[in-house]
Amino acid sequence: MNENFAIQLFEGKKVRIVWDAEQEKYYFAIVDIVQVLTDSDNPQTYWRVLKKRLRDEGNETVTNCNALKMPAADGKNRKTDVADLEQVFRIIQSIPSKKA
Repeated sequence: MNENFAIQLFEGKKVRIVWDAEQEKYYFAIVDIVQVLTDSDNPQTYWRVLKKRLRDEGNETVTNCNALKMPAADGKNRKTDVADLEQVFRIIQSIPSKKA
């Protein structure tokens, strides 16, 4: 996979994005989206609980999410759940937020 990483700022918070040239899609780090929408102190836990709830409901969006290596806060590349734009919109609909 040919990937190009970028970090975009949204309301002063970082959102990691990767472009996959083969798929011709952008992928967004889901925990970053969760952080922006919820202002959660622990977006990883919020995402883990939300992901379990969505799976239990039979939501296929979560099943189709990939994990890609992206730069973490410590500078190392770590696997992170990512979603394309369509999946991000579906996940946003599942997060109670005035920002969404």
